Amino acid sequence: MTAPVTYVRYQLSAPDPRGRHLGVFAAVNALRKHGRLTPEQEAFVERANAAYDAAYPDPTSVDPTVYDRARHPLAAAWFKDSATHLLTGIAGYLDLLDAHGLPWQRLRTSEPGRVVYEDEHQVVVTPHSTRSTHGAGSNHSTGSTGGTGGTGGSV
Repeated sequence: MTAPVTYVRYQLSAPDPRGRHLGVFAAVNALRKHGRLTPEQEAFVERANAAYDAAYPDPTSVDPTVYDRARHPLAAAWFKDSATHLLTGIAGYLDLLDAHGLPWQRLRTSEPGRVVYEDEHQVVVTPHSTRSTHGAGSNHSTGSTGGTGGTGGSV
């Protein structure tokens, strides 16, 4: 009998106006797009994004409809917990969110939602219900948990 897969997601604690909790990459890239990063933060994001782009497929390059709002409302990506080489790099993104005062959550579950895309590292799912948060998680915000809340490399 094989053990169930556990999925991990890092996202902003507060939903956006459409009810979505932006994932860590989308949140950091939004800061970048709006010119809110320091030159050092910008350099980090450039390097880290390039490393992630090289390490795993962009779901939209395989299926352009994965994040289509009409077909897959509230679609969200979750890493498989076996993708440890990808999860260890998340700490730098979380530090950046902390530096900008953006509270985030780490979620873990074996049932993230209805799978609309899957590869060896991740799934993209739509929620089982209309709630935009899945599974059990822990909240983190600047100052209340000492940064990343100890999640660093052990996720």
